[in-house]
Amino acid sequence: MKNYLIVLTFAAMSFCLICSGCQPENVVEDKPTTAQPSVKPKAATVVAAPAPARSSRTRRGGLYGDWQVKVDSNGRQWESILSFSRDAEGNQVGQWISFWGISELKEVTYEESKLSFAQVRRNREGQASTSKFTGTIKNGKLSGILSGDRGESKLTGERSARFSRAVGIWEMKLKMGEREFESTLVVTADKEGKLAGEWKSRQGEHQVSDVNYERGKLSFKRNSKMGDRQWESAFEGTVQRGTFSGVIKSDTGEITVAGKRIGESLIGTWDLEVTSERGSRKQRLKVNSDMSGLYGAIALEKVELEGDKVSFKVAMEFGERKFEMSFEGKLDGAKLTGEVTTSRGSQKVTGTKVTRRRRTRSTR
Repeated sequence: MKNYLIVLTFAAMSFCLICSGCQPENVVEDKPTTAQPSVKPKAATVVAAPAPARSSRTRRGGLYGDWQVKVDSNGRQWESILSFSRDAEGNQVGQWISFWGISELKEVTYEESKLSFAQVRRNREGQASTSKFTGTIKNGKLSGILSGDRGESKLTGERSARFSRAVGIWEMKLKMGEREFESTLVVTADKEGKLAGEWKSRQGEHQVSDVNYERGKLSFKRNSKMGDRQWESAFEGTVQRGTFSGVIKSDTGEITVAGKRIGESLIGTWDLEVTSERGSRKQRLKVNSDMSGLYGAIALEKVELEGDKVSFKVAMEFGERKFEMSFEGKLDGAKLTGEVTTSRGSQKVTGTKVTRRRRTRSTR
């Protein structure tokens, strides 16, 4: 009977944790349970094309950027994201990002491969507890010990993969003399970061090979077939802020190309405010150039954008329980509004797109 009551208690706690609306105002809680829910994303199609694969190429040195981390405590493991940057004054700052929200890191210090910070967490009663991390970053790996009132936990992580700026689904306009055509180019990257391309057109069949991108320059080769005629051509151009332009050259002449990436207005990082009757909390949505993404630390296989309508769905498993979370909202420039819905109800979401600050070198 005692074991049966323990199981029922744990199940009830699990169900409450899944519903982020159960959190009181400004409370972010990452409990070391068995617990970060496993996720089975449900794809939402943007266009009739395969989703580009992400590149695993990473910057091996330095602190700044996102780190996918796992915390192991007494055999229990959960996943989060550590995000490091500089504030307007140039100080090192960081965030702990999880399914339950965002907490700011304090006292972030990184010198000679040694990293330390403090994390403040609050429980449902508003009581605060502080954990301190000390560790190292070497060869693109982060590791160390997180110490607090509950003891010590091992933390390990890797820098999050970066996406090549060439990756995405590109709508293209081609012009040859007075003639104009429309086509689609899908650029993907495998786990080793090697790029590949797929050309979709109503005019003939085209095979893309030798896709290369470096420092804003994109190039590839194309083998084309139209009826009994076959020919080879090569593209060279530039990619900048969600657009690209260049020229396709072949023995038959030149074709000018201009393209724009589908979903560019949504692609990027969004700071969210999630509000329910129990209060509000911070969260983050990150949409990658291949339209995959992250809601907190939960992977999204596909984020759908149709006109100004944004949506995604995630199916989660927590032990033997299954839950679904969905988002439906509206995009208006750099603003995003909508609702997150779970089995326990809905929460209002407002978001602002994060713009990168250009760093300027000070003169002394």
